[in-house]
Amino acid sequence: MKHVSLWMIGIELVITMGLITVEPGYAEEKEHEPTCTLKTLKGQYLFGYITTLLPPAVEQQSLLAVAGYRTFHGDGTGTDLVTVSINGAVVLENFVAPIEYTVNPDCTGTITIPAAGESLYLLIAPNGAELMVIGTTAGSVSVGPNRRVSRK
Repeated sequence: MKHVSLWMIGIELVITMGLITVEPGYAEEKEHEPTCTLKTLKGQYLFGYITTLLPPAVEQQSLLAVAGYRTFHGDGTGTDLVTVSINGAVVLENFVAPIEYTVNPDCTGTITIPAAGESLYLLIAPNGAELMVIGTTAGSVSVGPNRRVSRK
């Protein structure tokens, strides 16, 4: 019994001393700024949001609901396929409109929808899987996520 107790104390001392002398090892984190390009946005993205339209975009304040797919071609061009309702009445159904977009190295960018006269500001996930959009056109207040659902 005495032999086993001494053996256990010896093991405990070795473990304890090992824990005391070992410094925690952390992987050195490097500050790595995300880098995005036009090719970061490639594929089909699902989106939908409700926004408020304000004068001068409309005569009186209105609710706008939009749902659709946004397809980026990886070269600064793409298309939107949208269904739109204003105050609950569908005004566009499966409407296709070309878009143009920019992407900055800091993973921000813009979308322009010439047919609608709309401009949007983008915050892009570095892997391109998702982006947040906020409207920048006077009279339109919109914000919402766009999530990639296909790389084609």
